[in-house]
Amino acid sequence: MAVLDVQVVAADHAVWSGEAKSLTGRTIDGDMGILPGHTPVLALLSEGELTIEPVDGATVKAKVSGGFFSVDNDKVTVVADEADISE
Repeated sequence: MAVLDVQVVAADHAVWSGEAKSLTGRTIDGDMGILPGHTPVLALLSEGELTIEPVDGATVKAKVSGGFFSVDNDKVTVVADEADISE
């Protein structure tokens, strides 16, 4: 089973990392969903919620404001101006 290698960081701390089945986030062009095998992309983040579906465990939601994310070869890197896990 193909998975995503996800790293989410804020300007001053690591937020979440691990393997995931999918990731959804809000970009300046609208919501974008990422699944394994996604074409390479670089997108600017808008303020909103990032949703991660880990391979094992419950859905992870993080509030983010600004920044960007990149996807290449099933590796997703999210660099947010501010980000924290939602409760």
